[in-house]
Amino acid sequence: MTETSGQGYGPVHETGAGYGLHHVQLAIPPGGEPLCREFYVGVLGMVELTKPPVLAARGGLWVRADGLELHLGVETGFRPARKAHPGILVADIDALAGRLTRAGIEVTWDDGFPGHRRLYTCDAVGNRLEFLQRDGSPAQW
Repeated sequence: MTETSGQGYGPVHETGAGYGLHHVQLAIPPGGEPLCREFYVGVLGMVELTKPPVLAARGGLWVRADGLELHLGVETGFRPARKAHPGILVADIDALAGRLTRAGIEVTWDDGFPGHRRLYTCDAVGNRLEFLQRDGSPAQW
């Protein structure tokens, strides 16, 4: 019997290289830091990290919560990511949906991922975000 991965589908695959995700970088427009700070820190409850001085000079901000770290980097000619997105695991997707809705942020539910409940939303500058919670039932694929 093949062991199922922590994502809830497919096999575990160990390479010995020690791969792990350190952070995900999303682009933001010049001057977008206050809006993003309000969304990621204020709405999602993440904490802002102090960037190293050489990187702080470039603008942007870094945020972290639990095992997730996001780097929001300033990009001239910014266009929000509408298809590409991070898939962020959460423990209580209903609580998150409520928090987003109370903040006036649109949430779109999607039941097309077996074994998971998920929703999509956009951050304060229009980047797509996917939030997922394992629903406890095995993925059927």
